[in-house]
Amino acid sequence: MQFDQLKRREVIALLGGAAAWPVAARAQQAMPTIGFLSTLSQAQTVHLVASFRRGVREAGFVEGQNVSIEYRFADGQYDRLPAMAADLIRLPVTLLVAAAPPAALAARTATTTVPIVFVVGLDPIAAGLVASFNRPGGNATGLTLVTGPLGQKRIEFLRVLVPKASSIAMLMNPISPDAAPELRDVQAAAQVNGLELRILTASTPIEVDAAFKSLAAGPADALLVGSDPFFVIRRNEIVGAATRLKLTAIYPFREFAEAGGLLSYGANIANAYREAGIYAGRILRGTKPAELPVAQPTTFELVLNLKAAKSLGLEVPPTLLARADEVIE
Repeated sequence: MQFDQLKRREVIALLGGAAAWPVAARAQQAMPTIGFLSTLSQAQTVHLVASFRRGVREAGFVEGQNVSIEYRFADGQYDRLPAMAADLIRLPVTLLVAAAPPAALAARTATTTVPIVFVVGLDPIAAGLVASFNRPGGNATGLTLVTGPLGQKRIEFLRVLVPKASSIAMLMNPISPDAAPELRDVQAAAQVNGLELRILTASTPIEVDAAFKSLAAGPADALLVGSDPFFVIRRNEIVGAATRLKLTAIYPFREFAEAGGLLSYGANIANAYREAGIYAGRILRGTKPAELPVAQPTTFELVLNLKAAKSLGLEVPPTLLARADEVIE
């Protein structure tokens, strides 16, 4: 299933059927409880939580009226997630929503019975979250943003802006489940394009600062920022550092371009959170997670920040402007 193509009438039709799989917790509580486990920070994800709530409402549930939601935010500290997941299971919650790969893996470890709806960037089959995309087969299903295989396109866009580039730096989080597959894709794309690839690693704010200091000492022609949740949280600092160094940079999500970054290419995270809310509602209505296909994006959006381009002294080719899904001026 492709989450960009879900139609409202299809959702309503699915909700109209009798509950096929009554959730055990209903017998214990009048109002079901969704546990929302996020790898990100509360302050940086207000718009994503709002999108999730919108999806829950579209599925027929209103927070505080016929569903309650318990929130846990790890603020990018991945080692906190297992305890948070276990805490939500103990409450108990009726189902668990796990936002980003580290949260999804913590949820999978915490329970094999409570339904899980995940939003991840990695391959959920390779990660052991599901048996297959069409029939997940266990207690988990959800949405994948397909962040790994986009390196070729991101490098392609960078080369349009810096056609004479010979080297590129990639900022990645070495402790992220997303890191290895994304790095392999970027390495392959860099080799095909004849580019020297320089790897910068960071999993803490101090390491982010150190990575950019190393770039100041030995600059690359362009920068590609990995799709790790920690970088989403630190997007303002990362965009600011790249801007100060006059780096031509491409980012994984539109949130970076909205924060002043030059260019982003990837799935729309807010849309994915909305669909996760719809999935949560469908499970509360009785659909088995094992029978809900893992949804994938059908489109990826290119967002271009012209103000950032001007500050870098870049002339954006008309071909790139034409390809942009959104231009921030």
